[in-house]
Amino acid sequence: MRRLSALFLVVLSAIAGCGEGGAAGGATVSVYAAAPLCREAGKRVGAGDLTVRVVCLPSVEKAGEADLAAAGADARRATEDSTSVAYLEAPGPAARFSRPVVESAGIAWIETSSASTAMHRIVRALEGDSSSPRKAVLDEVG
Repeated sequence: MRRLSALFLVVLSAIAGCGEGGAAGGATVSVYAAAPLCREAGKRVGAGDLTVRVVCLPSVEKAGEADLAAAGADARRATEDSTSVAYLEAPGPAARFSRPVVESAGIAWIETSSASTAMHRIVRALEGDSSSPRKAVLDEVG
């Protein structure tokens, strides 16, 4: 029972730390990147007193076509992560399926062919206001 209580407190503090409630100094926020953008997005970058972690998503292309179920699953994965502040999507058919899922959770959805440009905008937003990282990024790029 104590382990369950401790786990609950850890999860609760993570949710409060990065979602709408604000972020503690030294917190890590996440940017989800579609497979074609992942390498260019990098792995980790600093943004003021926050660390931005890039989560690389698996490819949703199968035999030259988009697997829409996989695209939806990737989007839901980002929305279930309380540290998520942005979702980078490459132009293509999967984009129209991931966008409504991500945006309904209040997470910035960015369709781009340049992950480095998008990451620069995200970092700039986080350096300007890290009290609510998700809102800062959404306001900057959304």
